[in-house]
Amino acid sequence: MDGPSETEPLLRPAQVQRKVTNDISVEGYSSVQDESDHNMFDNVPDAKKQIGLASAVMLIFNRVFGTGVFASPSIILRSSGSVGMTFVMWIFGALVASAGTAVYVEFGTGLPRSGGEKTYMEYIYRRPRFMTTCFYAIYGLLIGWLSANSVVFGEYTLNALAIQPTTVNVRVVAFLCSTFCLIAHGAFLNYGLKLQNALGFFKLFVLLVIAVSGLFSLAGVPGFAVHAGYNIPHNFTWSSFWEGSDIGPNAFVTGMYNVIWAYNGYSNANYALSEVQDPVRTIKRASSLAMILVTIAYLSVNVAYFAVVSKQDMMEGGTMAAALFFRNIFGPATERILSAIIALSILGNLMSMLFTQGRVVQELGREGVLPLSSFFASNKPFNAPLAGLFTQWLISVITMLASPPGDAYLFFVNFSSYPITMFNMLISGGLLLLYTPAFKSYEWCPPFRAWKSVVIFFLLSNVFLAIVPIIPPSPGSDVYEHLPYWSHVVLAVLIGILGIIYWFVCFYWIPRKHGYRIVQETVLQDDGVSRNVLRRVPNGSGEGRT
Repeated sequence: MDGPSETEPLLRPAQVQRKVTNDISVEGYSSVQDESDHNMFDNVPDAKKQIGLASAVMLIFNRVFGTGVFASPSIILRSSGSVGMTFVMWIFGALVASAGTAVYVEFGTGLPRSGGEKTYMEYIYRRPRFMTTCFYAIYGLLIGWLSANSVVFGEYTLNALAIQPTTVNVRVVAFLCSTFCLIAHGAFLNYGLKLQNALGFFKLFVLLVIAVSGLFSLAGVPGFAVHAGYNIPHNFTWSSFWEGSDIGPNAFVTGMYNVIWAYNGYSNANYALSEVQDPVRTIKRASSLAMILVTIAYLSVNVAYFAVVSKQDMMEGGTMAAALFFRNIFGPATERILSAIIALSILGNLMSMLFTQGRVVQELGREGVLPLSSFFASNKPFNAPLAGLFTQWLISVITMLASPPGDAYLFFVNFSSYPITMFNMLISGGLLLLYTPAFKSYEWCPPFRAWKSVVIFFLLSNVFLAIVPIIPPSPGSDVYEHLPYWSHVVLAVLIGILGIIYWFVCFYWIPRKHGYRIVQETVLQDDGVSRNVLRRVPNGSGEGRT
């Protein structure tokens, strides 16, 4: 799978103050063999590359694990019907995640720059010029990634403090949590990154405790037996292991849909690659190591849950699996401790999301297509992308405070997830295009290559995720109480259309009407980071042409 060099990026960095014509710059997309500076693709000073291997691993690990590892096993069991089918689904989900990891590692080694899907779609879909960036930019600006989990953090924090959650106090705590993340990453970059890493290692320790405790209980170690008064599980005898398996299409589709989303987050380090030390080598190791940890954690924690909690309790209790596990093995008094653990897990998840999504907004600013691009591209005043972080914080807070509980809130949660599937289809399908003779001029030969079959598998898994939400739900399983089940899909598509309309008006219709074309120049900011600025050049002028 690997090419000749594991540290050599595919593309050369943008040339500072080089004018770019109405055509795509050939130099910006050519293959490079630059031994003198083979880790440099983006014009970002080395002093800003503060993300090492451990931090990159924790960016992914924290993003994957929020509440899913504590709640998802119960949901998956209800869909699969048996313990055995549950493990089949988790293993199949790990294969999908591994395929996604391989796709993002290939792009990350070939294009070691922040931005994730934005960078990759711009590289693949170059015509019409600026349209891909405008299409992605509307999503990057309007989706409040923190809103959903901030509210969940508020609920668990109040439970840990033995305070009755209400709509008001939950959102107050959620607001304070989001603001804390903004301050930590926007004003205290080093300390914020260290706290984020510490929360990731704490989460890993908690999952290790759960896994070991479950194995000890299964092995009959004294002190780890299920407390008296609770059902003794027998989930690992051969007959009970497969008992109740539901292999119907509806159950399998529902279960796999939830499992695949539980693994989501493997691309998180790609959004901040410009700040990663030795990005080509690091992304290969960090992504692989993080997803190995994630897979082992999910499977071992599931073993622990089923070793301690009976299948009947998990299916009928209406409670997350972790709560039943702690109750059965440590006693009911541990409920508040578990709430605190989950709250800290969510905090790590929120910090990792804000850290990377703020840098996506900064990358959009560096492209020059947004109003106030210099504001969004800036690292002032704390040597961190505060403007991008603030934008994400603001949209998340508005979404969180404006959406009441019920349909509106669930709608925004689902709406924020669907674009990820759209982007994954576009980049995996685009990667297959890069392998074809029609795209030979792109000279796509990154240091890491995913197998074509793996890319196809990842593409098909995202087609699956795109189709499921538009299939009518079975009776009694309505997504919303008052809204159509497909409403979040329609809005997600409309947002993309809005981006295309923005491109058409600002970059095609108005320039054509007034007789000018738009060219780019790459300039250096005061902090040494490059960004693009747009200029209007009258048609017929030779300026900007090569």
